[in-house]
Amino acid sequence: MGHNHAMGHNHAAGHNHAGHSHEPLDFGRAFQIGIVLNLLYLVVEAGVGLAIGSLGLVADAGHNLSDVLSLAIAWGASHLAQKPPQGRFTYGFSRSPILASLFNALLLFGAMAIVAWEAVQRLQHPEPVPGVPVIVIAIIGLAVNSGTALLFVKGRSDLNIRGAYLHMVADAAVTFGVLLAGVAILYTGANWLDPVVSLLIVVVVLWGTWSLFRDAIKLSLDAVPQGIDHVEVRETLLALPGVEEIHDLHIWALSTSESALTVHLVVPEPAVDSVALIQLACREMQDHFGISHTTIQIETGDASATCVQRNHGAV
Repeated sequence: MGHNHAMGHNHAAGHNHAGHSHEPLDFGRAFQIGIVLNLLYLVVEAGVGLAIGSLGLVADAGHNLSDVLSLAIAWGASHLAQKPPQGRFTYGFSRSPILASLFNALLLFGAMAIVAWEAVQRLQHPEPVPGVPVIVIAIIGLAVNSGTALLFVKGRSDLNIRGAYLHMVADAAVTFGVLLAGVAILYTGANWLDPVVSLLIVVVVLWGTWSLFRDAIKLSLDAVPQGIDHVEVRETLLALPGVEEIHDLHIWALSTSESALTVHLVVPEPAVDSVALIQLACREMQDHFGISHTTIQIETGDASATCVQRNHGAV
């Protein structure tokens, strides 16, 4: 009695898209240029590295392979974000880059383990490495990585684009380290610097890869997205006029740039204006937390105590 499910669970009103654009930034050409440049560079770098026996160049080429993969993943995410939901995929295909990120992270873990093993062997038995080719290749790499980063500098407000931008900035810094090693080898003949730089590159790659792996795992488990304080969300909902209690609160990522929320709001008798309350809650979630997909169920009076979802591990 007092629990009007038909009006309380108002998906049309509770699912508010106002103020949020689902159209991804169009960086297709930037992704194409970045992928081609980095692919050409890693082929040249790996070839020269193998030819002159520079493990530092080979390791950095492996790192640049991660650049190509990360750019491809980001590009794929931008493309998939434009596909509408269809059939059994009611949320569309926006979460597919999360699975690709997991695969990418595992692949990089294996590749860096091989590079680290080889670097340790080279430290025990250093081999001569010509400094000039290392310097030349590193300069080219610095130009490629910096130029690619500049392609995405205007799109840093989008999380997906920002990830590609930061990845390329970090790679430019790593390549600069290879350049310094080449200069040091040229003037000092300290060939042990090549495997040392390789190990440093491995550490940098593993650091970034662990962050990628951890975030992908969290998103796969529907954890509250980074940047959203679930405690603050709860307090904001409880502060809405007429709301006495909330339960069954869930916040999760639909993609790397969109979040969703479902919640049951308990209001006293007589019921407040449910439609107005839902619209207000949606605006609060969008404006303060960037949550664009919001579904709210209104429960009135004692009927909330009998909600079948109340005791199923819901927050």
